[in-house]
Amino acid sequence: MLCSAGRSTVGRRMTVTRVFYSPIYAGSDYEFDTTRKARWIAESLAQSPIKDLELVEPVPLRAEQLARTHDQKYIDAVRTGEPRELAESQGFVWDPKLWEMVLASNGGVVAAAAAAISDGVAGSLSSGLHHARPGRGVGFCTFNGLAIAAKEALSAGARSVLILDVDAHCGGGTASLIADDPRIWQVDVSVVGFDCYESTDRARVDVVTHALDYLPTIRKRLGQLDAEGLQFDLCIYNAGMDPHEDCSTGGLRGITTRVLAERERMVFDWCVGRRLPIAFVLAGGYTGMRLDESALVDLHRMTLERGATAK
Repeated sequence: MLCSAGRSTVGRRMTVTRVFYSPIYAGSDYEFDTTRKARWIAESLAQSPIKDLELVEPVPLRAEQLARTHDQKYIDAVRTGEPRELAESQGFVWDPKLWEMVLASNGGVVAAAAAAISDGVAGSLSSGLHHARPGRGVGFCTFNGLAIAAKEALSAGARSVLILDVDAHCGGGTASLIADDPRIWQVDVSVVGFDCYESTDRARVDVVTHALDYLPTIRKRLGQLDAEGLQFDLCIYNAGMDPHEDCSTGGLRGITTRVLAERERMVFDWCVGRRLPIAFVLAGGYTGMRLDESALVDLHRMTLERGATAK
């Protein structure tokens, strides 16, 4: 059941995990996994609910919230379709529904961040985020909801935010958007060098080329944060499933469903053990000859299931 964002949560803190979704997430006419899988997952949850998880419709992002992170010329291009090259810079054929879609899906990330701070854990079925730059889209990412949500959380009173990105590809767009804010940190463990960037003290990127190194690299990076005594008020988790060996874009042989299930356990346990609120979103994951729609949905459900039990 899809509930209103205004529904009262008094008395159910840490009992029901709110996950934000609107059918508008899949509103664009452009058909691609990034613009469709939120709907597939919502339909799966309707047919086979996850205990203690509730879908909630978010309030769409406002244009002025976008302007705190992205250039006005680019925002106007996505809204109007002109200039067309800029409006389609993320790789989608522009249509009027794109504007409503990205306002809704990025609004879901912001709502998940706020709900996580309140409840301890929350999520959004949003995807297509971490490549977007200040003045253009990249790699099927129109606006960078990770950076937007981090800045909104800081404006609401958070002192520091960690963005943990385990999409198969690097999050160079996010790194570019947080470079001037010392309150936002990024840990980025990928398996493909696309959108790679030079690591800094606050944005640390690893490109893993051997599956046996994947989980140890994530564990090492999280351990470094502990060793340095870094504390955060929120973790925004970009939970990509495209490292899976059967994924058509980004997959690394040897990263199996079992490996990704262990990754989800590790990440949520790390946050829960530190009483660190976690807001998760769905990053990469693409169908192909070896991974159909149902199998992709099952992979993303692993994140939702961990989120529902992370109490």
